[in-house]
Amino acid sequence: MRVLTIRLSSPLQSYGKEAAFDRRNSNYYPTKSAIIGLIASALGYDRKDNRIHELNKLNYAVRIEQHGERTTDFQIVEWKKGKRKLTYREYIQDAVYLIAIGGNNEDEINKIEYALKHPKYALFLGRRSNPIGGVLMISSYKNTTPISVLRKVPWQASKWYKKKVGRYYDTQIISDYDFRENKKTFFIKDIVESFDQKQREYSFRKVALESIKLENIIKNEITEHDALNAI
Repeated sequence: MRVLTIRLSSPLQSYGKEAAFDRRNSNYYPTKSAIIGLIASALGYDRKDNRIHELNKLNYAVRIEQHGERTTDFQIVEWKKGKRKLTYREYIQDAVYLIAIGGNNEDEINKIEYALKHPKYALFLGRRSNPIGGVLMISSYKNTTPISVLRKVPWQASKWYKKKVGRYYDTQIISDYDFRENKKTFFIKDIVESFDQKQREYSFRKVALESIKLENIIKNEITEHDALNAI
């Protein structure tokens, strides 16, 4: 299997889950459906393109590199002529995630990698108000799986964040359910049936949760103070 990792960072990110009209909460990590939307935009698919359904077949995992803080804004929307309503939108600020997607069709993965580097449409992290914080950092791996890659690659949080943490960082990997392993599992409405704005539709999929400890290389570097070094 060929695997791509994608580092996602931005001042604000938001990954929707089931919500009422007047309050839109965010998941604490990027959902698979959100990343499928990101890839579909890069490929130039419109919301009703049936090829989006094929993207559901990609293997998916995400590692939380940097836990963000939740924040909420409010908007006044006109939901009927002359009638306005106060609505709330939740965001995750200053978070960093490492996404891993995989597939056995190498041509398809190559196509996705090229599209992410040369997107047809602008890319956002959950909402149009959340542009990507800089150029996407993408790496490629062969003969492996998304979960295997995320267990091995070095920690990719921001440098300022690493300086606040001790020698190890406890975090999580959320992935497609793997029947061969005994992990904590739960269901999330995260399979894309339709991105149509008039009738968005998702169905449930089973995901697995795994705790992992990442080495903080910055804190583990041996440094000695040399009083004459500045002279």
